[in-house]
Amino acid sequence: VQLQASGGGLVQAGGSLRLSCTASGSSFSSYAMAWFRQAPGQEREFVAAISWGGISTYYGENVKGRFTISRDKARPTVYLQMNSLKPDDTAVYYCAADHLNLGESDEYDYWGQGTQVTVSS
Repeated sequence: VQLQASGGGLVQAGGSLRLSCTASGSSFSSYAMAWFRQAPGQEREFVAAISWGGISTYYGENVKGRFTISRDKARPTVYLQMNSLKPDDTAVYYCAADHLNLGESDEYDYWGQGTQVTVSS
């Protein structure tokens, strides 16, 4: 499966962005999906994940209550709605996919190219 992330940009602190990750090449509904992020000089960090059926969701501690992951049942797309953004949320955001419901593990088989999110103070 190929993943294409989009929706990043520059936003002021307190603002919102919605990231999209569109999959192609295989049956999207059979994949669990996740978002990770990596800031310069820092390790990759788990952000959110959603099971292949969309029933279960998981969130990193730093984003709970502010970010929401969802998947479009009509299109091969997963979203990350990011509200109340903080400068610490600045990073490149990557989407990932796997047949297994991996939750916050970073052992996903497929990764997108990343989209930059910059939050100004």
